[in-house]
Order: sequence, then structure tokens, then C-alpha cells
Amino acid sequence: MGTKNIVRKEDALYYHSQIPTGKIEVNPTKAYKTQRDLALAYSPGVAYPCLEIAQNKDDVYKYTSKGNLVAVISNGTAVLGLGDIGPEAGKPVMEGKSVLFKIFAGIDCFDIEVNAKDVDEFCRVVKALEPTFGGINLEDIKAPECFEIETRLKKEMNIPVMHDDQHGTAIISAAGLLNAVEIVGKKLEALKVVVSGAGASAISCIRMFINLGVKKENILVFDSKGILNRNRTDLGEIKAEFATDWNGTLQEALRGADVFLGLSKANIMTPEMLLSMAENPIVFALANPDPEIDYETAKATRQDVIIATGRSDYPNQVNNVLGFPFIFRGALDVRATEINEEMKMAAVRAIAQLTREPVPEIVLTAYNQKNLKFGRDYIIPKPLDPRLLTTVAPAVAQAAIRSGVARKNITDWDAYVEELRRRMGSNDNIMRALTQKAKLNPQRIVFAEGDDIRILKAAQILIDEGIAVPILLGNVEQIKELCQEHQIDIEGVEIIDPRDNKNADQRNRYVDLFFAKRGRRGYNYYEAQVAIHTRNYYGTMMVECGDADALITGISRQYATSIRPALEIIGPYEKGKKVATMYLMLTKRGPIFFADTTMIPKPTSEELVDITLLTAQAVRKGFNIEPRIALLSYSNFGNSDDEEPRTVRKAVEKLKAEHPELILDGEIQANVAFNREILASNYPFSELVHNEPNVLIFPNLSSANIAYKLLQVMNAAEAIGPIVLGMRKPVHILQMGCSVREVVNMAVIACVDAQNRKP
Repeated sequence: MGTKNIVRKEDALYYHSQIPTGKIEVNPTKAYKTQRDLALAYSPGVAYPCLEIAQNKDDVYKYTSKGNLVAVISNGTAVLGLGDIGPEAGKPVMEGKSVLFKIFAGIDCFDIEVNAKDVDEFCRVVKALEPTFGGINLEDIKAPECFEIETRLKKEMNIPVMHDDQHGTAIISAAGLLNAVEIVGKKLEALKVVVSGAGASAISCIRMFINLGVKKENILVFDSKGILNRNRTDLGEIKAEFATDWNGTLQEALRGADVFLGLSKANIMTPEMLLSMAENPIVFALANPDPEIDYETAKATRQDVIIATGRSDYPNQVNNVLGFPFIFRGALDVRATEINEEMKMAAVRAIAQLTREPVPEIVLTAYNQKNLKFGRDYIIPKPLDPRLLTTVAPAVAQAAIRSGVARKNITDWDAYVEELRRRMGSNDNIMRALTQKAKLNPQRIVFAEGDDIRILKAAQILIDEGIAVPILLGNVEQIKELCQEHQIDIEGVEIIDPRDNKNADQRNRYVDLFFAKRGRRGYNYYEAQVAIHTRNYYGTMMVECGDADALITGISRQYATSIRPALEIIGPYEKGKKVATMYLMLTKRGPIFFADTTMIPKPTSEELVDITLLTAQAVRKGFNIEPRIALLSYSNFGNSDDEEPRTVRKAVEKLKAEHPELILDGEIQANVAFNREILASNYPFSELVHNEPNVLIFPNLSSANIAYKLLQVMNAAEAIGPIVLGMRKPVHILQMGCSVREVVNMAVIACVDAQNRKP
């Protein structure tokens, strides 16, 4: 089940080395262009907030970024599974953790790598950073030092400190345990638990299980040397806490056990061990990348097993990203002085409860599930569930207030939840969700320009990630030589040369079908043969005949040349209608869709209606987003009677009359459409007052094309498109000169488009 993602060394090194190198940067949040801006930002204006903070230290949260700033700190002594590789070598991991904080919870981070293995020195450095940060995330510090470091810093600092390696896995696995015992009808206090692994994460899991109600005397713990037994002389203080008088092997311990928790190494649990466990066993095999027992092996061995792993390609993934971003979010938002047990337990129960609630359509779409519900294969929420932010963060914040460690109170929790949504932007994880959906049912995508190096690199990524099944058109030997020259591995990918006589039978079939379609529309039989010898026509016929699920072309050709074969062979979904295009713009406000960007130069009011309906359908069905539509002009609601605003106005009137279910308005200026205050005070009748638009319909192709290209070149948005709308079968056109990343993104869109068209 699922495809194991492949991350190649050269791809990872290239990813990290692109200019700017690394994964994070600092961006100013205030205006800085004019002399006045600089005077406010620095001297002399900066003196005023400094003096306010000098009078009241808590004002540092009011006038600086401290309240949304976390330090990700490590000394590099236990980096992932790589061990003690040093602080410099650990920096890419800390940058990566900072990225996760930002994309999942909107928290800004600095990664800090400390060259200090001594506990006293490390604690001294971190403690001195307290004025700068609102919270401290300790990362990749080896045991047993990590226990002492966290304990001391929590005691000595007045801001939240958490070692995620310890508590992250513990919180998620504890939530999973709560749900698992509910499903199998067992009691926490009666569980017999066997633990393989006695590192920082395992110890924290054990403590969390005990806090939930598991009896300490019912837990047997093994490290690499065997059972933690009181007769052993090599146990430190931490391990000794969980030592027992029992002596035996892991195999013996598992007989009749209810729960197995593995945080050790791959394949140490055999099918025989699993068979010896009690009825309805609960197995958390969390070694990464390969668990203590493989998911499929476990399910084949016992149908009654509930199994969770750290793997994303199987159900019940124990992933720390379900916890730490939202725990810190809640702690920061009430200015908590610490992350205490009450807050961690609140996170556990919030995550567990979320799993029991109906799963929203956006999550089902992301994981290509028709029905995902609480049960043996769903005891932990999916990482792409947008409700985690608005569920876990408030629960943690409330626990901080109840337990007396909050310095800021929240009284309007509905407003707080709305602020969390606004902070992150609606459906900010759209491409992650679409990629996940594509992976669950990869489609056959034919690339007309198979000899372009960017297409070849993208094809390798699509294979490695299990996103799609690429088919490449072009000269076979030339493509193989390019792959060898650039060290691209596309072994097993089908390569077709439309000119090669090896493909004569299929080519002749395409010629006959094409001539049947176009013989009375400008093509004689010889011209049909010439056309099908070209890759664009050949690839389009593959899609038309069901030999491929979607076509992608255009990376090295003009748009009109690329789209023509699709219009001639496949044509619009509805006879007599035109085809349009839209761009998905990934902005800080969330995804916004622009249409029509490439097809209809000067649309009539009827064509604007068609463009709007095509876009609304694509946004709702393809992206699982409810469209909120603004039809743009240089006029607001009739204050100009020129031809263009009048055309837009007529389209809006027709849409409102015939499709009252749509949220839309116009004609309206772009800035007004996004300004709730202007709308509320000047145009309170507008449907956009309380519905910020996520779909922009432009009055003509020129304005749409200019708008998306300006945003793109100014790095104000990432553009994905053009996404072709209204075509009978999936055909999508790349921008000339686009990047490998853009090719992959378009392949994801094409794959999901093809999936959605199938019964």
C-alpha cells in the first residue's frame, strides 16, 4: 500500500544549495522604502518603543516580534538517526524544523546551533537568549543530557521550553493510545505494555502513558542490552526509574501483552511475537524509516491488530508535526511561562477527540478517501488536517490559563479561532493536499517535450514521489543520452518516438481517427499523417484514445501552438462553448484563482458568465474550495457606464439571476474587493463584505495576464498554470521557460484533474 518516497542525494543537495542557500530568510514586516519609514524603524523613532519597554518589560510583546518568535536550538549531539554529527551538520535539520513551525502554525523561528556539549555551558547560553524569544524548542540533544537540560531550563526560564524529541512523539502516541483502547474496549489501568527502546522519546512516551492511567508496574522496558532490570549496574537514573524485578527476553515479555511501543530499530518484532500478544493488540512501531514490524506484515499476521508507524504511506502515522507547532502556538498566544503537563495533556486529548469527529471534505480529498472515520485505521488525525491548528492551539491555551501559567487571557474563543484561520490563510496547504491525493492513485501523464531536461528531472521526481506515471515523447536514444549525461534515473518510464516505425500501428490508428474528425475541417489524409508524426498531436491522440490520462505540453513552444491540437482533437466539454484558463496563485492570503489568463482576449458578458462558471466548478471540484468570486473592473457597482464595466455588470446580473447559490459580486475594483472596511461603509449590500474573494474574474485577457505575471515576477505569489478549463479531457499547458518545480506542480494538477473525471 502506498509508494515509499525516494529522496536522492543530488536532489537534496541542489535543493539546499539554490540561491539563497538554506531554507529560511528574514523579511521585514513593516514598510521600509522611504526615509520616514527608516526613521520610524530605526533612529530616531525606535527610541520610543525602547523607552516604553524599559518602563514595562511586558511591552516587548507589544512592540516587537518576541510573541511570535521561537528558537530552535540544538548542539547536534543526536541529529535524526545520524548521531553526534556536530552543530554545523545539524543546522539543515534546525532550519527544516523552523520551516515546519512557519507553514503549520505561522510561527517565526531562528535556528540556533550551540557549540556546547557541557550541560552547564549549554544551559547558560540558552538562558541568556530569553529576552529575544517567546519560546524555546530544544532539538536533537542526546540522552541523558537532554533530560537535565530541559528540566533546568524550564525551572530557570520564564518562557515555554520543550524538547520536542521527547514530548512530541509522546503526545501523538498518547492520543493514539486513548483512541485505540476506546476501539478495542480495554482499560488503561489494565494494559500490559512492552516498550522497545529507552531513549529520550521512549522515556517521555512511558511517562505520558502513566499520566493517562497506565500502571507503571504493568510496563516492561527494553534497551539495546535487554530488559531494564534492577539487577543491572549500567542503568542511569532515568532508566532505573522504570526498572523491574522481572527478567526475560522481548519475545517472552510480549506473550499476552496488550500494547507494544517501539522506538528502537527495524524488524525486531517477528510475526510470531505479534501472534503471542493478547486479543486486539495495539502496536506502535515507530522506528524510522523502517518500523519494528512492517505494517503490511502486521496486518497479514493478525486482522485484529491496531498498528501505527512513523510512515506517511500507511494509516495511523505518528508524526510530531501533529503537535509541536500547535502547542507552541497556543502557548505563545497566552504568553505562557512554560509548557506544563496540563498543556501537553490538553494537546493529547484535543488530538484524540479530533480523530473522533467527522472528517472534512478537504482531508478526504487530500488522501483520496471516500469515507475516513474513527476506527482501527484512523486513530490519529492526518497531518494535512487544517482543523489541528484551530483545535489543538485553543486547547493548549485554555490549559495554560486554567493552570495559572498564562500572562494573557483570552475571553472570546470564537474570535481567537477566527484569528488563527486568518493568520494562516484559507486552505494554505492546498498543494500538499493535492499532491497527497495524486499519490494515492497515480495517473498516466504524457509529456510532449520528453527531451527537455526540465521535463526529465520532473519525471524522475514524479516517479520517486509516486505522484504520476510519466510517458515521454521524443527520440529514445537522445532522451537516454540526456538522462545519462545529467544522472537522471527514469528507468522503467515509457518513451515513445512518434516518428519511429516501431510505433507505426498505433500511429496509423491515430491518423485514421484524426482524419475522421478533421477530414471535413481543413485536413486531407496526407496532412493528417504529418500532424500525427508531431508530438503534440500524437500525445493529444493518446489522451483522446485512453492510452494516457492527461497531456502536458508547452514548455518550449508558444501557447497557441501548444493548445491547437487539443482544441482540434479533444475540444470543449460542451459544444459551442469556448475553453478558458485559470492560474492558481499561492499568496500569503491563501490560494487565489485568476481567470481567464490566456484564451479569450476580450470576452463578452456571456463569455464572462461561462468563464466564471467554469472557474467556480474547477475550484470547487478540483481543489475542494468553496469559490467566492469577484468580477473585476476599474469601476465599482455602476459608477462608470463605459463599455467594459457595463459588460462585467451584465455578466454579474445574469450570474446572480441564474446561479443564486454562488457567492459573487461585481463589477468591482481589485483593491475594494479585498477591503472589508471600504465595502462595509460604502457598499454594505455586497456579498463580499463578509466573504473575501478567492476567485478573480478579469474583464479581459490583457489585465489577467499582466496581473498574474506581475505577482509572479515580484515574488508576491507562486503561480501554477495555466490550468485549462472546459476541455473534454485533461490537457494542460506549461509556461514557456518554467522551472522543474512548476512542471511537477502542473503534473499534480493534471493527475487530480484526471482522477476527478473518472467514475
